[in-house]
Amino acid sequence: MKKSNYSYIGVAFIVLVFGIIFVPKIINRIKNKDIVRDGSRSNVIAKESFESTDSGLDYLLIDGVKKKVPQFSFVNQDGKVITNKDYIGKVYVVEFFFTTCPTICPRMSRNLVEIQNELKDFKDFGVASFSIMPETDTPEVLKQYAEDYNVTNPNWNFLTGKGEEAVYDLANVGFNIFVDTDNFEHSGDFALVDRQGYLRSRKDAFGNPKIFYKGIISEQEKYDEDGNEEEISILKEDIKKLLKE
Repeated sequence: MKKSNYSYIGVAFIVLVFGIIFVPKIINRIKNKDIVRDGSRSNVIAKESFESTDSGLDYLLIDGVKKKVPQFSFVNQDGKVITNKDYIGKVYVVEFFFTTCPTICPRMSRNLVEIQNELKDFKDFGVASFSIMPETDTPEVLKQYAEDYNVTNPNWNFLTGKGEEAVYDLANVGFNIFVDTDNFEHSGDFALVDRQGYLRSRKDAFGNPKIFYKGIISEQEKYDEDGNEEEISILKEDIKKLLKE
């Protein structure tokens, strides 16, 4: 028998062994949902990373512990110090933006104003808008920005006063929202926080928690140029669910 034939037989034998030993294990893990794919982040997350609730809005778990908003302390548009404790008892949306952003920030702000107007009768709903350019986004600048967008919710704070590194950590680690302060890049996503300060989200069509909500596409647009569907409508629904908890 030729040497090349021995090579083919060897490869076939290895493939056969792999199929007998490992494929059933992989299939079994998938059936048990030990492995799920989060399409928005394209990574593998563990089954125990999320905890379901009756409302359908999951808790994000880190090492089996519900992820809570980290402690923070910033200055708002009125020069008042605002901390995470000021939001306890309120359901609120978190965003990262900057006032001179010419592209996605105006769209995000308009969508949040629309949410504000629809939920104007809920006194325990709020928004936390963290500037990723704290050096230029002073309280005075933020105050004007709020007025320009007709922000009327007393629980909507435009927050500044910390260095870019602190903002980076708060966004990426604290709220799981991508921000690159070096290049002034940010995702345009919103995070949703419940009354006790825990991060919450719904599941996507595949049963995986979304973690955050797309903040750029409006309800009226329905889809963006890439075919991504708007999520402002489901964010409104989920805010109302948490307000009833």
